[in-house]
This record gives sequence, C-alpha cells and structure tokens, in this order.
Amino acid sequence: MKNDEKDVPIVDEEIVFENDAEYSGKEPEQVIAKLRQKLKATESEKQEYLDGWQRAKADFINTRKRDEEAQSEFVKFANQNLISDIIPVLDSFDVAMQNKQAWEKAPKDWRMGVEYIYSQLVSILSQNGLTQLDAKGQMFDPKLHDAVDTIDTTQKDEDGKVLEVLQKGYSLNGKIIRSAKVKTALYKND
Repeated sequence: MKNDEKDVPIVDEEIVFENDAEYSGKEPEQVIAKLRQKLKATESEKQEYLDGWQRAKADFINTRKRDEEAQSEFVKFANQNLISDIIPVLDSFDVAMQNKQAWEKAPKDWRMGVEYIYSQLVSILSQNGLTQLDAKGQMFDPKLHDAVDTIDTTQKDEDGKVLEVLQKGYSLNGKIIRSAKVKTALYKND
C-alpha cells in the first residue's frame, strides 16, 4: 500500500518510538504529519546553520584579505621615515653638483666617484618605491607642488606652469611624501 503524498510506503507493522508518549495513541497519519513537521523544522534549522557558517566563512575570508592588504600597505610604507630622512642627502648631492664652478675644480676621478655613489643611492631608493616628481614645465598642481614664488611671463601658454624647481619633490609608492618647491609662471599682458 502506498501513500499519495510522496509515494512513501506505509508499513502495517507497529512502530516503536524512543519517546513513545509523544506518539502513542495517535493515528499513523498524525504520526507521519508530526514527523514531517519535525523534519521540515530540522531542515530549516540545518539551512540556517549552513547559511550562518557560509557567512562566517565569507567574513573570515574578507577579513584575511583586508589584513593581507593592510600588511602589504604597511610593508610598502614601513621605510617612509628612513627614506624621508635620506632625501636631504639627495638634496645635498644635487646642490653640490649644480655648483658647476666648484664641481669642475674637483678632480675628475673624485667627481666620478661621487656621481657613482649618488646614482647608487638613487637606484636603491627607487627600488624601494621612491620616485622623483618631475615638476619643471608641468602645470602647477597643489597636490604635487608648493609654490614659493611666481615669475612674470608674457607668454600666455606658460601661465600656471612650473618654470623653476627650487627643491625636488618625491613620492613613495604613489604617495606624496614631499611636495616640490617651485616657482610658477604668471602671465602679464603688457
């Protein structure tokens, strides 16, 4: 004999339950209905636990990704203080090499040694994410440049451009750590 609801065979044998008081004296249809109700509740509870577990797993994965990104950012900028302290040394090299008269008076071998040391220093800093901001000829950008003075110009296309760099600017892994100190052009129509 089969039940129409899901083709579940109905057995004519007596069913024995562990908690017999709950089901004793009830018709098999009532017992089956009660069991189906419990099964639905159990499936619903199982789905709720599964959903919670999946959310917790997704939260854990997202947290791990955020932690890895934060650690990566930390590593990228961990040397920022050291590099910021070394930048004035680069400035000193630049000042020494820009004084052409004094520079040309120094022995050639000595100059080549100093230039080699300078290029080594620039190379190492570059490998660690330091980039010099190329300001000369660029339009003034307050995010990248610090205007300390203006230079009058009669050429309209130079208006707002950086004409002179007094101190180089630098970025570390895309973050500005020192703005370039510049003089900008100011168009004057005479």
